[in-house]
Amino acid sequence: MPEGDTVWLSAQRMHEALAGRVLTRTDFRVPQLATTDLSGRVVLEVVPRGKHMLTRVEGGLTLHTHFRMDGTWHLYAPGDRWTGGADWQVRVVLENEAWHAVGYRLPVVELLATGDEHTVVGHLGPDVLDEAFDLDRAVANLAADPDREVGMALLDQRVLAGLGNLYRCEVLFLRGLTPWTRVGDVTDLPGLVRTARRLMRANRGHWEQTTTGSLRRGEDHWVFERTGRPCRRCGTRVQVAEQGEAPYQRLTYWCPRDQLGPAPAHAPPRAPRPLGRTRYTP
Repeated sequence: MPEGDTVWLSAQRMHEALAGRVLTRTDFRVPQLATTDLSGRVVLEVVPRGKHMLTRVEGGLTLHTHFRMDGTWHLYAPGDRWTGGADWQVRVVLENEAWHAVGYRLPVVELLATGDEHTVVGHLGPDVLDEAFDLDRAVANLAADPDREVGMALLDQRVLAGLGNLYRCEVLFLRGLTPWTRVGDVTDLPGLVRTARRLMRANRGHWEQTTTGSLRRGEDHWVFERTGRPCRRCGTRVQVAEQGEAPYQRLTYWCPRDQLGPAPAHAPPRAPRPLGRTRYTP
């Protein structure tokens, strides 16, 4: 599932290509909007909100899209071949004289009054990548349920918008906490949130996502998707387990030596000896 930084960058690219330009053609390939035509209208702006994208069009309309697991927007110059997927995967096409924006596999495509945007994004917590990010509110949202596992709390978009599985695993590693730690047992919630914001802001200008400072393949993450490989800090094997209840389980990666706190009942015991350090130690 795309994280908030991916949506932020997509919105930036879409804004640069569409904002201030007249739509010359639109094609909505979803039943509820099959007869909709926005051609002749100017796109005012494209803005991200957590993992949501809001494309505001003159006349008080907003196109609301959400990527979920594998949705994406691609930009093409007129005449270019579309390469984002099969034709049947296209959900929306927005064209102007300079660019064609093509939305693939978007599970959420809806048109609403701009004044009603709160009905689709009003439930979200503070957006990690918002310039006006409200740290105090984010911390208060987390602290409101002290018995909740911190790994699941960080994924709740009502608490903090934009964070996904990759970043919550990496943030918890960097803060030395297992995902099953109670929120009430986290001694520095502001520091936890600041770390999440720092990592995501560092990646919002490019498609690659690194939490280690390296963009080299295999060196870009601390624990995420590194099951069985040695921890970059202590050499202990990185573990993986499911966290959460159906249908919201997420694979959770962590180091059983460097991350203090409870672990799932089925997790292996803490390794008595490390496997040996890797050479890469940023």
